[in-house]
Amino acid sequence: MGLIGRLIGGGARELGETVGHVADGFRPNATKSMQLDHAAYRAALAQHGTEFEFGRLGWFDSFINGLNRLPRPFLAFGTLGLFAYAMVDPAGFAPRMAGLAAVPEPLWWLLGAIVSFYFGARELHYTRGPRGVGRMLGGLVARKRGRSKPSTNAALEAWRAERGG
Repeated sequence: MGLIGRLIGGGARELGETVGHVADGFRPNATKSMQLDHAAYRAALAQHGTEFEFGRLGWFDSFINGLNRLPRPFLAFGTLGLFAYAMVDPAGFAPRMAGLAAVPEPLWWLLGAIVSFYFGARELHYTRGPRGVGRMLGGLVARKRGRSKPSTNAALEAWRAERGG
């Protein structure tokens, strides 16, 4: 390749890199985003794995794990218990509900926030795992049904969506 070809080729490469950097300012790079998501997921897995490095849990860990499982059943059975109590002893139920009516509104907001954050965190933990796991499972289901594995290249998928295909 001659001198002119090297100059034009080098200039074109630099121009392409510059355009790519400018475009990243307006639209995030999907491949880099996937790489960062994967790196964060791997770091979280590594950190979680260190928690279980040293063998069996002691009695205190088992006790705390048991306590962490109690709020949902207590809330569910407690609500059902209130209905049963209202039917069995309406005269005893009425003053207790009047006592609840006397609780100030800010305390109800605080209780609602605590319950919402507790169950919201559980929902996020169990249903919104990393995108890579969802794609992996989607690919497994597609292969079992005889279809090809979907592409996991976000940039390619965005390009296909823009073209309508």
